[in-house]
Amino acid sequence: MVKSNFLYASFLIIFIVLLHPVNTYAQNKSQDFPGKSWNYIKDMGSYGYLLKDLKKAKAYSKDMNTAAVMIVVDGKILYEWGEVEKKYNTHSIRKSFLSALYGNYVKEGVINLNMTMGQLGIDDNPPLSDEEKEATISDCLKARSGVYHPALYESKRMKALKPERHTEKAGTHWYYNNWDFNVAATIFTQLTGKEVYEAIHTDIAKPIQMEDYSPKDGNYVSGEASIHRAYPFRINARDLARFGLLMLRKGIWNGKQIIPREWVEESTSYHSDAALYSCDGYGYMWWVAKDYNKFPHLPGVDVKEGAFSARGAGGHYLLIIPEYDMVLVHRVNTDIDNNRVEKEEFGKLVKLILDAKS
Repeated sequence: MVKSNFLYASFLIIFIVLLHPVNTYAQNKSQDFPGKSWNYIKDMGSYGYLLKDLKKAKAYSKDMNTAAVMIVVDGKILYEWGEVEKKYNTHSIRKSFLSALYGNYVKEGVINLNMTMGQLGIDDNPPLSDEEKEATISDCLKARSGVYHPALYESKRMKALKPERHTEKAGTHWYYNNWDFNVAATIFTQLTGKEVYEAIHTDIAKPIQMEDYSPKDGNYVSGEASIHRAYPFRINARDLARFGLLMLRKGIWNGKQIIPREWVEESTSYHSDAALYSCDGYGYMWWVAKDYNKFPHLPGVDVKEGAFSARGAGGHYLLIIPEYDMVLVHRVNTDIDNNRVEKEEFGKLVKLILDAKS
C-alpha cells in the first residue's frame, strides 16, 4: 500500500510538471529589466519571432501617422522604429500613471478609497449637489462617480456622450469622465502633499531608471469649466515602455516592489463594461481586456483577458500583453493638428506584430 501511494504521488508530480512547462518557463524567463539603457534581443528567432514579418508591421505603420513603435519582450527590446527618444504628449495615458501612483498610499492608509467628496471637502464651480458629494474616491478611479459636471481637457466625443447632470447615482453608471480623472489628481495632492509630476518622478521614474522623464515635462491645464486641473505631460517611448514593463511585472523592478502587487492586479482588473466606448472593459483608469465581451479590446485582433492598456487621444497606446510577455508602445505626433492613428489601424498593427511570432 505504501509503495502504491508513493508511485501514485510520484506520477502525480510528474504529470503536474509536464502539464505546466510553458508557465514554469515563463516565470523563470520573465525576470529581465533594463539598466541605465535598454538591452536588445540579438536573436529574435530564439523567441519565435520572424524579422520579415515584423518588417511587414513596420511597413504598414508607415502608411499611417505612426511616429514611433517599441516592442519589448522578456524585458528587452525585440524591435523598434521611429522617434522612440522624442517626447510626445501623453494625453489620457496620464490617468494610468496617476492610478499607479495611488497604490502605495492606499496600502499605507494615507488614502482611503471609501472617502466621499463631501468628507474630503471636494466641490466645484458651479457647486456639487449633496447627492454628487456622495461619490467616493473609488468611484472616481473607476469613472463611476455620477458627477457630470463640466470638466477640463474633454474631447468632443466625451462631451457628446456625457449624461445630463443629476441623472445617475454614484457608483451605478460607467462613463469615461474627465471630471473623475481630474478630481482624482486634486485628491491625490490633497492627501499626500505631492504634486502629480513630482510624484511620478520620485515614486516611478527614479526607481525604474527612466532615462529622460522630468517633472518639467508636465503642464497643468486650468480653465473656467472646472476648478480641477488636468495634468498631461510629455514622455518618450523608451520611458513609457519602462512604465509598461513595471506594470507587466506586477509592480516589481529588479526585485523591489515599486507598486504593490495587489494594487496592480486590482487596478487592471475588470470593474466596468466599456461598451459605451466600443471597448470591452475598464479598471482603475486602465482599459482592460475581457473575454466574450460584446466588443474586443482592440478591433481586428484577439487580445485575451489579462491584457490591459493605457490610451491617449490621437493614437497613443501603452499595451501590456502578459500572454506574450510583451509591452507595446505606439506614439503619434499629435502636436500636428488632426494628425492621428485610428483604433482600427492600431488594432491591425498589433495583429501583424503578434502574427510575427511563428
